[in-house]
Amino acid sequence: MIPGPPLPVAPASALLGDYRRLLGLCPVLSLRLLDAADPAPEAADGWYGAPRIADDERALAAVLAGAEERIAAEHGRVPRPHVTASRLLHHYAWSVCLLIAGPWHLSRRVPVIDPSDLWLHAPTGDLALRPRGHVELPGDDELRAELRAAVVGHLEPLLAAFAAPTRRRGRALWGMVTDDLASAVWYLGRMLGDEDAAVAAAGALLPGGTLPLPGAADFRRLHTPDGRGHHTRTRLGCCLYYAVGPAATACLTCPRTGDEERLRRF
Repeated sequence: MIPGPPLPVAPASALLGDYRRLLGLCPVLSLRLLDAADPAPEAADGWYGAPRIADDERALAAVLAGAEERIAAEHGRVPRPHVTASRLLHHYAWSVCLLIAGPWHLSRRVPVIDPSDLWLHAPTGDLALRPRGHVELPGDDELRAELRAAVVGHLEPLLAAFAAPTRRRGRALWGMVTDDLASAVWYLGRMLGDEDAAVAAAGALLPGGTLPLPGAADFRRLHTPDGRGHHTRTRLGCCLYYAVGPAATACLTCPRTGDEERLRRF
């Protein structure tokens, strides 16, 4: 199959407004926005670009060491190395999914985020982004396909680098990305006060059969005794949050968490 011509990329100016809105809506997103003239963050200050993390074992070791220190400080014990790696990859993948899917959900724009335009701060886990531009397409299906391709293209080199430290391969790693993409859209919908619309959007974005993303968003409702319905889904794989410390519990959407426990927490 001969690839078509590259899609036109609109300037980054409109994206800046989307990202400022995203930062206002999403308190868990620790992001530093860079203008085109701003210098790139430096490794000497603890910042590592995605290509360097993917290609340089020392950079990967530095960001893993930072994640281990943060988890130990928060939970009182040093996690096992594969737990640290899984938690860090989940943090990075979920953030990337929010940075790409956020403008799509807010304004029908799919950002172009080259891995060289995103940096991770090893000591804090914060991110720095230099927005490059975005793609606008007339059809919903085209936009969704472009969004999935953008997520896959950005994360594929990182997944290869994290395979050994996380003790995960192929389907398990892409399952994490699928979960994080569904979760990011869902989270943004809750922050917007329109969870139903976000759940529908995530379901259309991840219907299943969109390899390498191996599964569907697959949301469902559980009803508490008061008659209220609550959106939930079961992750394709465990993010290992339960393993970070003695007081940690499995996430609400974890495969380890049954419906009875979910209803109790609701």
